[in-house]
Parts: sequence; C-alpha cells; structure tokens
Amino acid sequence: HHVVMELGHNAVIYRSTFRVKGVPVLFLPIATHPLQRQPRQSGFLIPNLGRSSTKGTILGDSFYWAINRSTDVLLGAEYYSQRGWAQHALFRARPSDRSFVDLRFFGVADRGIGTPKVSQGGQEVHLNAQARFGDGFRGVANIDYLSSFIFRLAFNEVFTQTVSSEAISNLFLTKTSPGVFYNAAVRRYENFESTNNADRIVIFHAPTFEYASLDHRVSQSPLFLSMDVAAEGLSRSEPSFRTAPLVGRFDFVPTMSLPLLFRGWSLRPELGVRDTFYTQRLLPTSGVGVASNDLTNRRALEASVEVRPPSLERVFNRGLLGHKLKHVFEPQAVYRRVVGVNNFPNILRFDERDILSNTDEVEYRVVNRLYSKKSSSSSSNCGTVSEIFTPDPLRSAEDSPELDSALGQQKDEAVKAVPCPSGPEARELVSWELGQKYFLDTTFGGALVDGRRNVFTTTADLTGIAFLTSPRHLSPLISRLRIAPRAHVDAEWDLDYDFKSSRISSSTALVNYQLGRITFGGADVYLRVPGENLVSNNISSPLHFHQFRILLAYGTPNKRGLSGAGAVGFDADVGFLQYSAVQTSYNWDCCGVSMEYRRFALGAVRNENQYRFSFNLSNVGSFGNMKRQERLY
Repeated sequence: HHVVMELGHNAVIYRSTFRVKGVPVLFLPIATHPLQRQPRQSGFLIPNLGRSSTKGTILGDSFYWAINRSTDVLLGAEYYSQRGWAQHALFRARPSDRSFVDLRFFGVADRGIGTPKVSQGGQEVHLNAQARFGDGFRGVANIDYLSSFIFRLAFNEVFTQTVSSEAISNLFLTKTSPGVFYNAAVRRYENFESTNNADRIVIFHAPTFEYASLDHRVSQSPLFLSMDVAAEGLSRSEPSFRTAPLVGRFDFVPTMSLPLLFRGWSLRPELGVRDTFYTQRLLPTSGVGVASNDLTNRRALEASVEVRPPSLERVFNRGLLGHKLKHVFEPQAVYRRVVGVNNFPNILRFDERDILSNTDEVEYRVVNRLYSKKSSSSSSNCGTVSEIFTPDPLRSAEDSPELDSALGQQKDEAVKAVPCPSGPEARELVSWELGQKYFLDTTFGGALVDGRRNVFTTTADLTGIAFLTSPRHLSPLISRLRIAPRAHVDAEWDLDYDFKSSRISSSTALVNYQLGRITFGGADVYLRVPGENLVSNNISSPLHFHQFRILLAYGTPNKRGLSGAGAVGFDADVGFLQYSAVQTSYNWDCCGVSMEYRRFALGAVRNENQYRFSFNLSNVGSFGNMKRQERLY
C-alpha cells in the first residue's frame, strides 16, 4: 500500500489493510481523509453491512456532498435481499446563526412478505426548520409525512417511533412582544386507527390566525383584561364522516379578572364571555354524525373564583445527613361555572376549542413540597462540565455514523471541575400534588350522553384520561408525585384513582438512576379506558393497557474498554415481549467494535430479528449499520 498526501487538502490511501494486534480486520482499496483545519469533503462513505430475519442480508452505501460551509447532503441506498431497495436522504442547511433547515427522507420499494406477498413499502418525510427575523418574528416548520402506518411498523428501527400511529405537522409564523402574541399557522393531524391505510382520522387547520394577550391592567383600575381571538379554516375526515373542505370558525374570548391579596391570602374572581361561530354544524345520529351546511353560534358565560390560602411551612433544622429540610403545604380551591352552551351536540370536533360545555363545579388541590439545603455553606466541587472543541455547526444529535466520518475529526471531551457558588442552595426533593373536582351539575347542561365516552374542557383540564360515561359528582383523584433525592436519581408517579368504580384509571411510573457508569431506567404504564369508545370504523378498543420497559446500561459509546446495554418492552396484558435489544462495544485507543441483537414482535405486521455491528476507526469513520441515534447508551 502507499499514501499520497497533499498538505492542506487530503490524503489518499491505496490498498490499505487495518490490523488489530496483527489480525487484519478491514481492507480498503482506496480511502481519502481530509487534512484541512475544518475538513468538509464530498465523496462516498464506508459501506454498511447487516443481517435481518425479515430483510435478509443488508448492504448499502452513501454519498456525502459538502455543498458549502453551511449546507450538505447525504444520499444513500440499501439493498434488502429478501425485500427490495431502501432509499434515504438528509439535507441540512444553516443559512445563519438564527436559522436552520433539516430535511429527511426514508423510503422502501418493498417486494412484499408472506404468502401471498404483501407489500409494506412506503415513504416518510420529516422537515424541521426554524428562522428568527427582526421585530420579534419567528418562523417554524415541523412537518411529518407518512404514506402508511404499516410502513412505519415494518421498517422504523426506533421502538417508540415504530408504535406511534400519529403524523403531526405544524407550520407557523409568530410574533411576540411583551404580553402580546400573534400567530399565523397551518396544522395537520393524522392518526391511523389500524394498519388499513384508509382507516385514519385527518384534521386540518389551514389557515389559522390567532391573537392572545396576557393579563394587563385596565387603565388605572384594579381590573385586568386578557384576550384570546382565533379565525380559522378547518376540515376533518375519517371513515364514514367528512366535513366540508373548509369550515370557518371564529372564536372570541375576552376575560376580566380582579386579583386581591390580603395577609397572605390570594383571591382571584374572573369573568369571561365566549362567542364562537361555525359555518357548519353536526347533526347527531346513531354513529358519529353528519356535517350539515348550517351556521351555528355558541355563546357562553364563564365565571370562576380562585382562593389560595397562605402556604404552611416548617423547617427541620436537625435535618438528615447534614441537610436542613423544609416542608411546604400549598392548598388551593377554585369554583367555576359555565352557562349558555345549549348546542353542544351540534358542535363539530376539531380541537380543544370545541369541547366547552356547561359546568358547575368545585376544584380543590393540595401540593406538598419538601426542600433540602446544606447546613454548611462551605464551598465544594459541584461536579464537572464538558467543553466540546471545534464543534461542527451542522452537527445534530440524530446524525448517522456515516456523517461522523464525512464531517471530520471528533475531539474528546475535556472535563474540568466547577466550584460551587458561595452559600448553600435549596433544591426540591419531593413534590406531591393531589387534586379532584366535585361536579354540582352532573349532566353538564345536558351535554353528557349516558353510556358513551364524554370529553369536556373541564375533564381534559383535570386529566388526559377520559372518565365520564354516566352522571357523577366526583371526578377521579389525581396524584402527581415527583422525587429527586440526588442529581442522578429521579422518579415520577402519575396516578388517577376513580372512587366511583373503586379502581385505578391510569398509572404511569418512571424511574432513572445513575451510579457512576451504571444507568438504570424503568417505565410502567397502566390505562383502563371507559367501557365505551366509539370510533367511526366500528373497531372495538381494548378495555385496558399495561406495558413496561426496562433499560440497563454500563459505560458510554466512547469509553475505553467494555460497555454494554440491554432494553426490553413487555406487554403485561398478553404476557408478550414486544421489543428487546442488547448492545455491547469494546474500544481501544485507535478503534472500536460494537455489536447488537434486536428483536421486534409487533403482531402479524413484524416479527424480526436483527444482527448489527459497527467497526469504528478513530478520526476516520465507521463500517457497519449501527446508527448513533439508535444506540441505547
């Protein structure tokens, strides 16, 4: 082999063999390596190779095009021996330090799977862009196009993305100034109800013009005024139901409040009116209903009184392990009444503006907080901070390892100690919130339909889990517990308990623990839905869900020596392991090897075993098909 070097440009290596302790592990007929101070060079990247039980042998390559200092493109393709061709592309631009554009494409021309062959191919495009202009203007585009849900289930490699049935797009231009907000937007929400591509709900907002203001004093009076105004064009379609291509909606909500303070007590009476105009109305039927070209107007009067007594506090000077403890008890009560919504069954449903109903209720909450503070004010080392040298302005957390080699040399992190600021600082150890509502009007002005799932503004404000299927006075009790005893330990537990049915409606528990180089993460999710969940496809929904996920990791991808991680996703309802992955890596000074086994078991759509690896050369690149954004650690 031989090397041709051109200082300030690049080095070309011919017929090179890379050896580890004398053992040949990689042969490259030709390879180039940039020698510039900030290298950016176009060219083909190192090929990738892998194996899957459903895709077969995977072989692919990519071409990197450095268009200029602020723009680049990555184009690539992979051949699945049992399925067909996959294409991927990434365009990135940084026009200025106040703007960026990231455009991603992934598609598969699938020959099909099973007998007879069933194609699961499709495309997904994601655009993420942002720009800041003068005078407080900001433009954002976050667009996700998905051709079919079965394509995502079959070919996405990240489990949490794979099982997501939603495709959400937002495009808006906004201007903010002190206390005032202006917004022009286009929004699209798509939810696939099953693997049948026609079985989906699509809600479109185009265009949307919004104006909102925070509370501001009215002249020299003690009154405060806030405003919320929206003029929108909307549409909704789903199986057996469709609105007009453009339904007009105008929503006007002025609110007046009078905040009062007396010896630690806070009293806030509030009065608002709401006038919402629609160019179509809903005619109820035995199913979802029918959209009619009749104008409708919803008017409502909203009144509330919020009371916050003084918080109760106690300081425990003796504390625990050299820390003082402080317990704070914060009560709150709100009386709320809404009247005038007499046409709730005739309101089309697009978003949260359309579920307002009459209500007469009392909401009460208590929050317990426990704070910790060091008894001593001595200065100590507060930890470390990392400095990344020569950062690439185009770098993003989702870059592939191919881009790592194309964008040039990676620098190690320099870690330095940071002294604590003078004086001890208090931190919140525990936060526990309990809340509930008592409904004086159990039918919500006649809006409640007995035996069906009902979602109103008042229920959605309390919890995201629907619970109204019949008249009732008491809502479920909501509990929100947060525990963070140390910087590297935290836990959360959200619980909804329904006293009427004497059972848990929902429970979400999360825990994260880090001890040195060992990381543990766990999540458990339980949900029991109401007994009736009507959708237009007439597919019955499961009554409850129970799943948990566990992650255990040691080390980091760049740690010298051995590192590894494992993760599982288990469906406790059916006793089935939906997802599992094991990754391990071993790094030397010059190079490293990573290997992975991953399994997806998603019903009849996907039952796949993957075997992946990556061989990394320091400051050169990687060979294999393990991508950085898919690592467990």
